[in-house]
Amino acid sequence: MASSRGKTALGFARIWHAVSAKDRTLGQLASRIAWVLQGKHKPFYDPAVDTGDYVTVTNALDVHLSGKKSTDKVYVSHSGFMGGLKEVPIGRMRERRPEEIIRKAVSSMLPKNTFRQRRLERLKIFAGEENPYAENVVKVFRGETPARDVAERV
Repeated sequence: MASSRGKTALGFARIWHAVSAKDRTLGQLASRIAWVLQGKHKPFYDPAVDTGDYVTVTNALDVHLSGKKSTDKVYVSHSGFMGGLKEVPIGRMRERRPEEIIRKAVSSMLPKNTFRQRRLERLKIFAGEENPYAENVVKVFRGETPARDVAERV
């Protein structure tokens, strides 16, 4: 009987978190987002159950890159065909699709299993200040760890 204690429908309910990427370091921000998408901030975390929450990120264009990443980092992909190597510098990616920088960083920090795509679907990223999901947000990230942030109604 004690094993089902705490694992109720209310505990599995997904809440919305909001974070501003303005002047936040990409790696630290991505690791905190991945933490929440996996549900590790909840007291009944189970790796075999997808209990993560929704995360909305604003100001993706203003994310901070440490070191020489802003000039040296290159995203590489291959189509599988001869001559199919594609290299996109982070500067061009930031101009065209700044949301993809954060999405790729979070994706690489999530476990490579069947839950990965579902978790990434719960990540909503916006280049500017606008957030169409603002009425759903329950918690706002302010500090370094989302588990210790104060819940705040927006």
